[in-house]
Amino acid sequence: METKIVLESAKGVANGKVQLCFSQIVQTATSSPNVLGILNASDDRFNQQKPRYAWITVQPEDASKEFGIDLTGLAQGQELEIGKVNPEMKSLPGKELAICITETTEGSEYDVANFETRAKRAGKDGDFIMKDGKYIYVRTSVVPVEPGHSANHKIFTDTTRLEAGSSASNAIADALGN
Repeated sequence: METKIVLESAKGVANGKVQLCFSQIVQTATSSPNVLGILNASDDRFNQQKPRYAWITVQPEDASKEFGIDLTGLAQGQELEIGKVNPEMKSLPGKELAICITETTEGSEYDVANFETRAKRAGKDGDFIMKDGKYIYVRTSVVPVEPGHSANHKIFTDTTRLEAGSSASNAIADALGN
């Protein structure tokens, strides 16, 4: 069962829109027990799970109506801290919201140009995690789910590691289709 989702904040962005920030500690089917964490269960440093984040750019009037929070007055760059746990949408009665993780080897132009920070890695500066010799890019979205159910995550299995800094130009060429 997924943990609670939080509507963290809303920020005014270009074209009169608002960007909503959601967070959730997500458990995926590929998550396996962490032996190191189990053997250090009494040490909080080993048991800190970090939330995943998803951002959605929306019409402020529609989001205000759905969540019951007035977002219509947010100017570009202005941010409103919300912190609403398990927000409900009026158009989706009886549904819960969850962050869904989707992995893909097809990065956007931005992803490919910035693969050093956009591609999946084993830790902040660790090896790149590859699928069939291609970089993996992670997308997050917010989806409705039945109460008590998880989002249908799409996580690659049978991945390999590419040492950071080695053969990166070959992988970039592959990602660009050259």
